[in-house]
Amino acid sequence: MAELYAVDVSEASDYDLSMLVRALVMESNRFLEIFSAAHELHPTDMTALNLIMQARSPMTPGALAKALNLSASATTSVLDRLARAGHVERTRDPDDRRRVELHVLADAHELAASFFQPLAAEFSAAWSALSPADREVVARFLATTTEATTRVRVASNSPAADKK
Repeated sequence: MAELYAVDVSEASDYDLSMLVRALVMESNRFLEIFSAAHELHPTDMTALNLIMQARSPMTPGALAKALNLSASATTSVLDRLARAGHVERTRDPDDRRRVELHVLADAHELAASFFQPLAAEFSAAWSALSPADREVVARFLATTTEATTRVRVASNSPAADKK
C-alpha cells in the first residue's frame, strides 16, 4: 500500500506534498468512516464530537453551531443524536445557569481511545526512526499546512466568498 503514496521525498514538489496530504486526509476519513459506521454516527456528528473533545474549555451549542456552520436547530439535532448515543451531555454552567456547556462522557472517551489506540501505535512505530530535527520539521509542516487549510476554509465560508 505504501507504494500508492510513494514520492521521492528528496525532490518533493508542492504538488507532491499536496497529494501526500490529500492521501493522508483520505485515509484518515476512511478510518473515521469505520468508527462512524460501527457507532451509527453521521459524519457531522463525528466532526461535532471531535470539536467538543478538542475544545480547550467547555463548548456551548452556539459555538458548536458556528464551528460546524449549522443553524441552531440543525446543531440541536446533532447534539440530540450524540446525547442519545451516550457520547455527549449538556449541562448548565454552575456560575451562569443560562449558559449550556457540552461535555463528552467518559464512556465516549474510552470508546474512542480503544478504537484509535491501534492507529496511535502505528503512528508511533512509523515515526520512531525520526530524529528530533525531523520531528520538528514534520510538526512545523503539519501545523502550517493545517493553518493554511483553515485560512482557506474560513475565507471560503465568509459572506464575501458567497458573492463571488
